[in-house]
Amino acid sequence: MADQGSGGAVPDGHRAGFVALLGPPNAGKSTLLNRLLGEKLAIVTAKPQTTRSRILGILTLPQAQLLLHDTPGLHESESRLNTLMNETVAEAVRDCDVAVLLMDRNRGWTPIHDRLLDDVRRSGKPFVLVGTKSDLPDHPSLSWPPASLVKGEKAVSIAGLTGQGIPELLEALVAELPLSPRLYPEEELTDRPVRWLCAELIREAVFECLEQELPYSMAVEVIQYDEGRAGKVAIHANLLVERESQKRIVVGARGRTVKGIGMRARKGIEAMLASSVYLELFVKVDPKWIRSQRRIHELGYR
Repeated sequence: MADQGSGGAVPDGHRAGFVALLGPPNAGKSTLLNRLLGEKLAIVTAKPQTTRSRILGILTLPQAQLLLHDTPGLHESESRLNTLMNETVAEAVRDCDVAVLLMDRNRGWTPIHDRLLDDVRRSGKPFVLVGTKSDLPDHPSLSWPPASLVKGEKAVSIAGLTGQGIPELLEALVAELPLSPRLYPEEELTDRPVRWLCAELIREAVFECLEQELPYSMAVEVIQYDEGRAGKVAIHANLLVERESQKRIVVGARGRTVKGIGMRARKGIEAMLASSVYLELFVKVDPKWIRSQRRIHELGYR
């Protein structure tokens, strides 16, 4: 069997396909993606709705290649950005070969799970229900597996931070993938460009350094990415806010807040690139970015 992704040979019975990671905000989708890949690809914070777009992580095993799509948490909102995020979830269901529906066992079953379960069943795609954070106490009303599942539907319990249940989950997912050669070269981790990954790490620092709702109305745009001859990467990025009052908060007294964001982001980027990084951040007022579909696409949040 030929390997269409890299030109090499793959064993008979090899499987490959797209796996959609679905769930409400803070269900553990990004943590699971990073655990499966063994590397940090998706940003993770304690705040819900950190993920804004579909992120592809490529996991190549000897007998299978899983193309893992981390998706935004499905939620109720009428804003332009959040509507597009929910459309991204719907697209992931349509495009996947296998769906993973994640439920935080500590929070239990929610109406969002009912909606996603209905969507997956209507799609006719195989799926696995994954109970995350099984190292924490279950919600008092939770029975496992949930009564919403019917006979023959699979459920696996995991703890993304410890790795508990991950081998069982991988076995269940590989069994549902179609027979196929590799779809990407085995050395590839994602289809996202490096500068977009850098922007995400900066956005992670924004969530960690700023309180309340402000990070949700902000975006990050890398305007310059240069790999210097001395082995140091220079990155210039805009932190986009909607109003001047927000800009003052992000900049902070004598620039302390934006400097703190930059210091935290630089450490994450240096760890990803294994290189020294010069990072310069500018705070820019762009009142239309969150309401403009074109602008949201330009920023890669789609």
